[in-house]
Amino acid sequence: MEYRTLPHGGEKIGVIGLGMAGVHHMDERETEETVRLALDEGVNVLDYIPSEDVAFTGYQRALRGGNRQRAFLQVHIGAEYTTGKYGWTTDAKLAATEFEKRLSGLGTDYADFGFIHCIDERTDFDKVMNGGIWDYAQRRKQDGTIRHLAFSTHVASIARDFLATGAFDWAMFSINPMYDYTDESSYGKGEADDRAALYREFEAAGVGVSVMKTFAGGQLLDAQQSPFGRALTREQCLQYVLDKPGVMCALPGIRSKQDLIDVLGFFDASPDQRDYSIIGEFAPPKDKGACVYCNHCQPCPTGIAIGLANKYYDLARLGDDLAANHYRELEKHASDCVQCGHCDARCPFGCNQSARMLEIADYFGE
Repeated sequence: MEYRTLPHGGEKIGVIGLGMAGVHHMDERETEETVRLALDEGVNVLDYIPSEDVAFTGYQRALRGGNRQRAFLQVHIGAEYTTGKYGWTTDAKLAATEFEKRLSGLGTDYADFGFIHCIDERTDFDKVMNGGIWDYAQRRKQDGTIRHLAFSTHVASIARDFLATGAFDWAMFSINPMYDYTDESSYGKGEADDRAALYREFEAAGVGVSVMKTFAGGQLLDAQQSPFGRALTREQCLQYVLDKPGVMCALPGIRSKQDLIDVLGFFDASPDQRDYSIIGEFAPPKDKGACVYCNHCQPCPTGIAIGLANKYYDLARLGDDLAANHYRELEKHASDCVQCGHCDARCPFGCNQSARMLEIADYFGE
C-alpha cells in the first residue's frame, strides 16, 4: 500500500480504498473475508453505501478485534433505505435516523468521515445547509460522533460552494478520463479545464478527496462501452485519478473478494502498465495544451521533476504557500531547463513544457 497524509488531521490514508456499493453481491461470509483482507493489505478507507439494504453482519464482524481502529469509515447523512433500495434524502429527521442506523449496524459509535451526501442540485444544497442536516452534522462533529466533516457531489460548482464554507476536511468527487474529457455522462458535466482547476482548489484548501466512479461504472474497462472506443486498464484509471491534486485515495467498487485482489494488483504494476498517456489521443483539441501531471515527458535530461514543478506552480498561483515551498525544495527547478525540447516531443497533451518552464522560473523569481 502507498499512503498519503490528510492535511487536516494528519492521518495516513491508503491510496486505494474500498467502495462497497456492490456489497449486496456477496454473502455475509465473503463480505467479512473481503473487508478483513482489505485491512490486512493496508486498505484503510472503507465506504458504506450499498445499492440495497443488506445485513451489516459480515461487515461488522470484520471490524471487530481491533480492526475498527485500523479503518477510516465513510458514513453518509442523506443516504436512506426505506424502500429496501439505496436512495437519498434532504429530510433532516430521516437523514439523521438513517445515519445513526448505519453506525449502529456497523458496530461503532463514530464515523471518521461524516458526509453531507450526494448534493448535485442547487436547491438541494440550500435545503441541506438551511433545513437541519447541516446543523445536525455540526452537532455530531462537536460531540465526536463525526471526526471529519465531508461532502459528496458530482458537480464542480456545488463542490466550490461546500469549499467556500471552510468547514470540511474531506470530499468525494467523481474523477476519471471519461468525465474529464467527454460530455457522455451527467456525472461529468463541466469543461476539462474547470474540473482540473477544481482539483487544485481541493488541494489548496487542504480538503482530501476520495474518488468515486474511478472506472466510470466499468465503462472505461470495456472498449464497446467506452466513449473513446478503446478500453483502459484498471491500473491506468487508478494512476490517472491518483495523479490529480487533492486526491487522497480512489474507491473502486468491490463486488467480490476477487475484485479486491484484482484492484490491489495496481501495486505490482510497472510504470509502463500504469502509464495512461494514451488518453492524450482521446482528448478533444480544445482540451489539449495543459499539463495533467502524467509524467510521460520523463525522463528530463537535466533531472527536473516536470509534473511536480507544474503541479506546485499551479497550486502556488492559487495562493497555496505550502505548494510554493514544496517547489523551492525540489532538487531541480524550472530555471535548470536547457530548452532541449525533449519533454515537448513526448507530451501526449500537446503541452509546450519548454515555454512553461520559462513561465514557472519567472513566477518564482529564478
